[in-house]
Amino acid sequence: MLSLSAFRISTSLAVMRRTAPFLVFRLLVYAGIAAAYVMATGAGAGIGYGIGSFWEDETRFSASFYGAAAGFGLVGAVLYLLREYILYIVKAGHIAVMVELLQGREIPGGQGQIAYARARVTERFGTSNILFGIDQLVKGVITAVTGLMEGLLSILPIPGLDRLASILRSYLKIAVGLMDEVMLAYCFDNREEDPYTASRTALVLYAQNARPLMISAAWVTAWVWLLSLVVFLVMLVPAGTIVWLMPGQVSAGGFVFAILFAWAFKVAIIEPFAIACMLQAYFQQTAGQTPNPEWEARLDQASDKFKSLGQRAGAWVGARMGFGAKGETA
Repeated sequence: MLSLSAFRISTSLAVMRRTAPFLVFRLLVYAGIAAAYVMATGAGAGIGYGIGSFWEDETRFSASFYGAAAGFGLVGAVLYLLREYILYIVKAGHIAVMVELLQGREIPGGQGQIAYARARVTERFGTSNILFGIDQLVKGVITAVTGLMEGLLSILPIPGLDRLASILRSYLKIAVGLMDEVMLAYCFDNREEDPYTASRTALVLYAQNARPLMISAAWVTAWVWLLSLVVFLVMLVPAGTIVWLMPGQVSAGGFVFAILFAWAFKVAIIEPFAIACMLQAYFQQTAGQTPNPEWEARLDQASDKFKSLGQRAGAWVGARMGFGAKGETA
């Protein structure tokens, strides 16, 4: 069984240090997102407060609140549209250079590291919509694997505690949220298979080793959320100051902004550290293994998304063969 020894904190910290240019890039991106939320919310509150000034105080503060909510929602809608780009450039790029380091390969430093990562992502997945589609399918299959492995709770010899079991199941679903990015890492490491086939292989290997990997993910997630809580508490002071300076002083804004700042730090700094830990655990646990046909059959039955990966793999290979034939004809 896999334990905490499956990954080394020192190795994860070394990966963080070697990919410092990407950490800075992530911090700029997510800090920019947090700042966009704050500015749009403040602008919305100001506009609402100005419009509400034509009426009595109660209406003024209500208009300020609705203006702030509209600004916050607008930024959220824009980011929803940009989610493919963020995955393609930020998350996948960082995973690509992490894999190179963990497999003992050299990567460039400085700004060249980001360009190198972008080239690796483009080489492996092509366009952002292909990567995003694979990521969504992988998430669906991981959910199915989690359902198949609910017997993991049997490691806790506490009979009759159904409510506790339900809470633990919910926690495990959060914990395995890291695994979709680990599956993408396998695609970068396995260059012989197309990305759809590599994703299927990665998922079968995950299913074969789900119990120990879920235990590691649960421990890592506990530390992630503990550190995030500490960051949230620290961010309450600057967030409260920003709200105090806003027109109408939107109620509960400090709490929301503190969550937002903590989220930005979490996804920029804490989350990459967690992924570095899980990459070590996954590669160590699955080293030398081949996909078990029985598990592949079980996943085909349990998840339509797993089947879809196989179908798209065939289409990908067919398209590449057709392209090669045209090239030869030319």
